[in-house]
Amino acid sequence: MAKEKNEVQTNEEKKVKKENNKYRHEVEIKIEGEKWTTALDKIFTKKQKSVHVDGFRKGKVPKDIYLKKFGIESLYLDASDLVVQDAYTKALDDSKLDPIIQPNVDIKDINEEGVTFIFTIITKPDVKIKNYKGLTIKKEEVKVEKEEVDHEIEHLLEEYTEIVTKDGKLENSNIAVIDYEGFRDGEAFDGGKGENYSLEIGSNTFIPGFEEKLIGMKAGEEKDIELTFPEEYHAKDLAGKDVVFHVKVNEVKAKIKRELDKEFFEDLGIDGVTDEDSLYKKVEEDIKSHKDREAENKYIDNLLEAVSKNVEVDIPEEIVEDEIQVSLKRVERNMMQQGLSMDIYFKLTNSTEEDLKNQLEPEAYKNVLYRFMLEELMNIENVKVTEDDANKEIDKIATDYHITREEVLKEIGSVHAMQYELEVRAVIDKLKEYNK
Repeated sequence: MAKEKNEVQTNEEKKVKKENNKYRHEVEIKIEGEKWTTALDKIFTKKQKSVHVDGFRKGKVPKDIYLKKFGIESLYLDASDLVVQDAYTKALDDSKLDPIIQPNVDIKDINEEGVTFIFTIITKPDVKIKNYKGLTIKKEEVKVEKEEVDHEIEHLLEEYTEIVTKDGKLENSNIAVIDYEGFRDGEAFDGGKGENYSLEIGSNTFIPGFEEKLIGMKAGEEKDIELTFPEEYHAKDLAGKDVVFHVKVNEVKAKIKRELDKEFFEDLGIDGVTDEDSLYKKVEEDIKSHKDREAENKYIDNLLEAVSKNVEVDIPEEIVEDEIQVSLKRVERNMMQQGLSMDIYFKLTNSTEEDLKNQLEPEAYKNVLYRFMLEELMNIENVKVTEDDANKEIDKIATDYHITREEVLKEIGSVHAMQYELEVRAVIDKLKEYNK
């Protein structure tokens, strides 16, 4: 048995090399012998099924013929993919390291005898918090002014405005349903045509002068409008140019503002709102609730920022880069939900992926710093949340939002993720307590 163990040590050389940064470790693993030859054989068997060699049926090419034609080198990279996970497992076992992000993997050497990987493993840096108590951070007091409530009620009335067809002339704030086409030097220009376009007069949607010159027109009326595009107009071929728009008004509509009456309160469909007083009270409560949330979030941000100034930590750039990649994926998902690809986004914003990464870097660094800081505070304050507590919270969320437990787990990721979230909340509560 001792001899076999000694042979394993000889066949799989392992060593750990540390660079200047004590949280960045290079672990070298060589896979050779039977493991490597088995991997090469598996890749040959896979390639044999699809390779074409004159004189042999598909899938029947002998190994020696294959190697003579394509070379054993054609198997190396695919074979290395088969053994890289085993090599990584051995790297962790040998080094006893606890990686905080996925390692970078390079192939140092590869040949018929074996493959040598170098795993760059990043571990969590040491965090020292010099002080987190007695900080002069206060939560902003929240007040709701009468003007804010009046503005929100006015917004509600606007939201429920009725739009009706009207006879007579087009006036400011009316809506004109128009056909239009623009001409420069007698030729129609791209992007200058529309049909049944609803244009609110006074919205300044079109170039200066267009909407004003529609005032007074009636449904069915047509006219030519002479205008000049602004010098700073985005389309260079139209900037500063004289043009003529032929416009036909198909329909004139007026906006009828709602009144604070019984019909309006019924249309709102808000529980407990039956008159002007109850609406005022409800809107005031909603504004205060929104302001409270904003004030609480700002207070927590200010508190975490204040604590972070008392933190000593050397964060490896790879961890920040990993966080940037997470943010990039989030941006990409948001773009996809809007029907945009990242290529289109970069064209619209006249930017590159590198520009976006630079833009995301400060926030990514702050996220990593705060995460390490909060985790260190969890250790200092001995904050622990059990799986049972996490499961109870998941069930509560499911009940409160009338969804299934599975839907909650799909959103948060796992019970462990909920444990972590509750631990973060607990630490923040302690920070509030220490810094009243």
